Amino acid sequence: MKIAAAQLTCAPADVPANAARAAALAVRAREEGAELVVFPELVLTGYALPAIAADPGLWLSGPEDPRLDPVRSAGTATAVNVALRADGPRPVIATLVHDARGAHVTTYVKQHLYRHEQEVFAAGGVPGRFELGGIGFSLGICYDNHFPEVPGAGAAAGCRVHLASSLYGTGGGIAERSTIHPGIARDHGMYVALANHVGPAGPWTGCGGAAVWAPGGALLAEADDRTPSLALAEVGQEVGLEVGPQAGPPVGA
Repeated sequence: MKIAAAQLTCAPADVPANAARAAALAVRAREEGAELVVFPELVLTGYALPAIAADPGLWLSGPEDPRLDPVRSAGTATAVNVALRADGPRPVIATLVHDARGAHVTTYVKQHLYRHEQEVFAAGGVPGRFELGGIGFSLGICYDNHFPEVPGAGAAAGCRVHLASSLYGTGGGIAERSTIHPGIARDHGMYVALANHVGPAGPWTGCGGAAVWAPGGALLAEADDRTPSLALAEVGQEVGLEVGPQAGPPVGA
């Protein structure tokens, strides 16, 4: 199966504009043979936390929210990260997975909120995983991926691919981006697909570099640090790969 990790520049607090941008990349991914595309953290709002906190209208109501329709109709499976309405007064950061027909597959809620996110969002507590084309996928959202137990739970359940919807900025984020994710691939014997922002993203500048790593940590595909684009690679269900030692403690967001 070919999958795609996307990177794009989001319009702050403009859900229709970002849905259109994501849909265009999803169509491009489909045309290039990808059966699934994963998008960055908070792709439909941008990383606009003050606006998200102030305006519940930016929170999606659920996986059938019509504002998702442009992405859901792109003809390929998608993993789209959003601010999602929850039972309490705060939204959650959630990845909504839909198949190529637009049917809802699963919802995963970010478990490890980073610093200022704790003032805006509620945290989840349940691992996220699903199956597509006979391949198991696990889900992590940005800071989640700094905690070995998040991808580790997916690996223990037989998942072969870990999807990371993230925001890494220029500066220290460049080193974290290129350390954490090949480390997951090496330590858990999984493919890892990282989606990232590129360009302005809230208080940061996204460093791009959306990528896919093979089990063991070899880089399979990588986007640049400047343009909305895709990193595409083949993933498989091979078994018997050697898994290295578990990763160390979190090193930051």
